[in-house]
Amino acid sequence: MKHRLTILLFLLTPVFVFAQNKAAKDSLTTAAKPMTSLDSVMVKQIFYSALREKTIENFTLAAEQFNRVLQIDHSNTAAMYELANLKKLKGGYADAQSLMERAVMLSPNNEWYWLSLADCYEKSNNIPKLEIAFTQLIRLNPDKADYYFDKANALFIEKKYDEALSIYGRIEKLTGLTDDILAGRQKIYLKQGKVDQAAAEIQEMITANPTQVRYVLLLAEIYNSNGLNDKALKALDAAEKTFPSNGQLHLALADIYRDKKNYQACFDELKLAFAVTDLNIESKIKILAGYLPKFPDPDAEASATELSRIITVAHPADARAYATYGDILFQTGKYKEAKVAYKKAIQLNGNNYIVWEQLVRIELSDNDKEGALKDGQYALTLYPNQAWMNYLVGVAYVQSKDYKKGISYIKNAADLETEDKTLLSVCYASLGDCYHELQDSKSSDAAYDQSLSYNPDNAYALNNYAYYLSLRNERLDKAATMSNHSNELQPNTASFEDTYAWILFKQKNYTDAKLWIEKAILHDKTNSAVQIEHYGDIMFYLGNTDAAVQNWKKAKSYGEQSPVLDRKINERKYIE
Repeated sequence: MKHRLTILLFLLTPVFVFAQNKAAKDSLTTAAKPMTSLDSVMVKQIFYSALREKTIENFTLAAEQFNRVLQIDHSNTAAMYELANLKKLKGGYADAQSLMERAVMLSPNNEWYWLSLADCYEKSNNIPKLEIAFTQLIRLNPDKADYYFDKANALFIEKKYDEALSIYGRIEKLTGLTDDILAGRQKIYLKQGKVDQAAAEIQEMITANPTQVRYVLLLAEIYNSNGLNDKALKALDAAEKTFPSNGQLHLALADIYRDKKNYQACFDELKLAFAVTDLNIESKIKILAGYLPKFPDPDAEASATELSRIITVAHPADARAYATYGDILFQTGKYKEAKVAYKKAIQLNGNNYIVWEQLVRIELSDNDKEGALKDGQYALTLYPNQAWMNYLVGVAYVQSKDYKKGISYIKNAADLETEDKTLLSVCYASLGDCYHELQDSKSSDAAYDQSLSYNPDNAYALNNYAYYLSLRNERLDKAATMSNHSNELQPNTASFEDTYAWILFKQKNYTDAKLWIEKAILHDKTNSAVQIEHYGDIMFYLGNTDAAVQNWKKAKSYGEQSPVLDRKINERKYIE
């Protein structure tokens, strides 16, 4: 019943509200025990003590003391307000609402109390009461436009569209026509299906503000979002003649042409937009990101490459332009050009770690060991705790055959990263390679096992571990299982097929070994002398000595030089 009365209070006119509030206040004060002068002094002391506790963020004690104030003085609205704010801090909006409803009943002309109550209604999504709260705030401060906007929004949510439009009319009388008023009305017109009315109002703004492109863009957006593409296109085309260098216009045109599936026209407009220096680079980079999911489609790659190049022309002093260009070139396999772009980005701003990492990766893939070491070690002076960079520098040392330094950096990487299982797996696989080169088979095997514990499907680790076991003629069954799995993971990989053929050879399964070495030779693009020599070894044990010698000689012509190979050729037999 009490709740019902509270609702009714808000629905009455202000004069009647005041009368009811006075009656309610009188009933509260008369029902309570009259306060003595001593009580008044005590209330003040407790209240100010509570404020001090709130100031030092001792909120629990502050709340207790505000409650004590209310126990002595039931009508102390200041304590209600402070206590309500404390309850809000802990998410207790229901309790705060109850307090503030009492406070505005007792002090209906306090703007801060109504604001606090409005906040409660907003948090509980009680839109009808929120509307009433802003009605009261407008009564108390009729010149504050924000209250009108908030009430109009509440009316909009309640689908009271005509009432909301009336409020926007009142705001216009206060402030004149603004973009916020225009946007609010457009939202209502579109909800009402009055597209023509929404467009007509914006057209008036275009006529009144011929230099303001934003109104043309708004008009085009309204047309386009309501399926009137041709009208949107007409409006933008007309504006483009007046503002040929406006990037937003070109982007809007690109969107329309995309919707109309005129992709060449869309791309042409994007090129014009990207060339505009005033159009912020963030917008351009965001658009470019939309092309990446379409890779490796040639058209998408070509478009993204051209647009990212244009960014570097429009923003030549911005490192992000070259970093983005480098990323697109990297994604499209143009590594040398990407390397140049990344270096330019670093010259402009060396504080982007990702650019450093991409640069070193390219240098490693290009076998530029000196560049990778120089750039990688410099990057580590800036970012010493980056695990991937430690790993990449370690790989650069491994490529330089400095295995001990390689181990040091790769171990650093593994120590720095304890969650990234992909990195940990490749780190321990690389350590396995290093220990093998240092002829420490025990440490090598342990590192490979550790690598596979993080990722059992690390094809690189499976292949190398299997191959090195076969070279030592140890645990061939395990080696065969690992090698077979690596070929399942990455079929048609010549080096993996060669490993499996060699393990089968070691197991004296010469027929299957021949099938796999022939697969390796078929898929090899490097004229591997090792694979050809293995083919000769297999053919020898299959009884075809002439074919064996022929392949051994071919291996020598491919660059394989060893006394053992010479003996095979000269003695026409397999030699370990």
